Amino acid sequence: MQKRFLNQTLMAEQTVFSFKDLLLQWGQNSTPTQLAAKINYRVKHGDLYQIRRGLYAKNTNYNHLELATKILTPAYISFETVLSAAGINFQYYGQIFVASYQTRTITCDKGSYIFKQIKSTILTNNTGIETHQNYAIASPERAFLDTVYLNTQYHFDNLEPLNWDKVYEILPIYGGNKSMLKRVNLYYKAYKLELK
Repeated sequence: MQKRFLNQTLMAEQTVFSFKDLLLQWGQNSTPTQLAAKINYRVKHGDLYQIRRGLYAKNTNYNHLELATKILTPAYISFETVLSAAGINFQYYGQIFVASYQTRTITCDKGSYIFKQIKSTILTNNTGIETHQNYAIASPERAFLDTVYLNTQYHFDNLEPLNWDKVYEILPIYGGNKSMLKRVNLYYKAYKLELK
């Protein structure tokens, strides 16, 4: 029976599993202690790869963005990771930037993950958040607003990829913060001036 649950796990689209995920999949007739023993057995025999305590993968070829949202939850990919991918920032960052309930930098399995604290009412609001391959990621507009929310002055290299209608649609989730609205308006004016 344990082998059946392992096969289901290995065939899943998901590449990273928390202890809680495995408890839900495998632990129907197991205590957490028994499940930990089963997991340790599977890690020792090479069926699972332990990334760090409480986090496992099928093998070393797992999705690092998926891992980033499993280290601390709730969380979603945002900030420089999304801004660089969208062409809003030109600088390459080797780290993965994540919106979370606390600020921390965690290095594990040769990867660096930078967590930035966002107010819980914003963090748990799904406006402008998309789900990709078992992880949540901010749209470029949401990542832009997250960055403006945490930084009073920030240099963006290229604001052209932003859909400004979406920016202003998402903006209310930041609680009607007048200083943030003022900063967003300044970025929008700067963008309009660049177009002339």
